[in-house]
Parts: sequence; C-alpha cells; structure tokens
Amino acid sequence: MLPLRKNIAEMAGYVPGFQPQEEGWIKLNTNENPYPPSPKVVEAILAEVGNNGENLRKYPDAASRQARAAAAELYGVDPSWVIMANGSDELLNNLIRAFAGEGEEVAYVSPSYSYYGTLAEIQGARIRTFGLTEDFRLADFPEQYEGKLFFLTSPNAPLGFSFENAYIEELAQRCTGVLVVDEAYVDFTDGSAMELVKQFENIVVTRTFSKSYSLAGMRLGLAVARPEVIAALDKIRDHYHLDRLALVAACAALKDQEYLESTVGRVCNLRDCFSNDVRNLGYRVIPSHANFIFASPPDGDGKRVYEALYQRKILVRYLTDPLLKHGLRISIGTKEEMDRILVALTEIG
Repeated sequence: MLPLRKNIAEMAGYVPGFQPQEEGWIKLNTNENPYPPSPKVVEAILAEVGNNGENLRKYPDAASRQARAAAAELYGVDPSWVIMANGSDELLNNLIRAFAGEGEEVAYVSPSYSYYGTLAEIQGARIRTFGLTEDFRLADFPEQYEGKLFFLTSPNAPLGFSFENAYIEELAQRCTGVLVVDEAYVDFTDGSAMELVKQFENIVVTRTFSKSYSLAGMRLGLAVARPEVIAALDKIRDHYHLDRLALVAACAALKDQEYLESTVGRVCNLRDCFSNDVRNLGYRVIPSHANFIFASPPDGDGKRVYEALYQRKILVRYLTDPLLKHGLRISIGTKEEMDRILVALTEIG
C-alpha cells in the first residue's frame, strides 16, 4: 500500500461541470461568458507571441508587477495590496494553507462553492458549514466565530443572490479569523466588498477573470487584502505561477473596462429577460446578481428537467445536494441559446 495521508485517501475529489468533447451541445453548465474577451486581450497575447515566439523562451515576471499595478489602479489601492493568481482557486487554496493548520476550522455557507470543502480536506482542516435563512442570512452564526477562515460567496453560487455590505461588515466584526469574500460574480451586480478591505484588517476579497472577463481558458484570478496578507500569500505560491500570455491578458483585460461593462450589460439584460420568461412557465427563480439563474420547476424535480434537457443536448447544472436538487443552475448564454432552452423548457413542462 502506498503511504497516502489518511485524509487524502478517504476524501472525494471535487467534480467540475461536464465538458462535452463533441460539437452540437448548448453549454450552459459552467457559467462561462458567452462573449469573447476584449479584442485588446487578443492583441496583447498575439504581440507577446510575436517575433517567432522569442519571449516564450524566457521566464515570466514572477512578481506579476504590471498586472498587480493595473489591478491596484482599478481598485484604488497600492500594488502591495494585490496578488495575482492562477485562477481564484489558487487563492482559496493558499489562504487555507496560510491560515488554517491541520485540525483547525474553516467554514463556509451551505449552499455555496463546494470546492472550499475539498481544499480544506486536503489541508486536513476541520470543516463547518452554516445554512441560510429564508431572507438569505446565515443561520445560527455565532456572535463570535472563532474559526480561522470563513468563506462568503457574494454573489452566491449557485443561488445568485448577494450579501449587502452592511451585513458583510457585521460578519467581519463577528469573525476573529479571516473573512474571505469570494466575488467571482461581482461584476454582474452593483456594489462590492472591495471598499471594506481598507476598513477591516481581516477581510480578503478574491476575484476571477473566468466569468465577466471571458478568460476561463487563461486561469486568472486576483485578491486584494492588507499587505501583510499579500506578503504571506506570496511566500507560499508557486514562484512562476502565471505564464507570460496570462499576464499580458490580465493587464489588457483590466485596462479595458469599457468592453467589460458592455458585455456584462448584455448578459445582465438577457438574464433578467430570461428569468421573467422562465417564471411565466411556472418556475420559481431566485433574483440573480450573477451570470446564471437558479430555477425550480413547478413539481420541484430538477433531475427530471435536467435529463430532458440533456437528451436535447442542452447542458445545465444539476446539483444532487438535498438543498439544491429541486432546481437547476442555468448559465446565461447568447440570445439564441436562451431562446432554444426556453422552447425546450416549454416542451418539457
């Protein structure tokens, strides 16, 4: 027998959304942006590859200085408050590594991003979850939470609602450890906890480029936090964790906010129209602040509708969690894709 750590041998790995290998699917299961990234991103990548790929033989900037500077300018902080990452998942992993030792507690909201639990298990940390009340507040959250890390997904995935900053402030005051506000979908809503980072030393905000910036294929993320937190994350990250193409893509994307606002606006408008259309079919739809909706059919049988859509080569996300199996998470695609799924839902009933 190989000497695997006991927790690794016994844990179940995270299962990402199904990625079809053949053509012909409508793919609305992984919250990808239906529009391409900024043309300036493509230009930056091609320029970096130019000159017969001369730049590619050299290591990238290990400190990601230009990308950090672009993010710092956008968010109104010093670059020492910013770290870039190989997707926001790298940040979530390294935050657990930095703050939670074996046997120490990490918590998150249930339902939310289940990968938090997988990362905590790898570290050997204890996991605690907190449910939601009907008005989307944390159920039975203590006056003083003593865990090392608490992950708060806002907007929430898979449900789509956001937590207001006043409530996030309250939670920060009740957490003795670090409150990580995972803002993977924040560009699809108004407001952000970014301004709270300067007010509370225990708040960290993480972002991804996979959703609003249409760069899921580049694996880019960032975090904003106090410089001492960023310095700790710098110690434990891989030394060349972002390649040259990712770094120039990040800079170009961050600097083209006009394009971001344009594509995000199109997604949000379509999201709201599609939500109303699905409600007219009798579905219960939670008001969404993200690039997806969570919708429950009238009979509360999410699996039935998922399988019927699958037979039509339309992929959505069905989650077997008892708290979620009554519904489906549906990413917002193009107008044509949303028209097709609406026709399919009408046929399925």
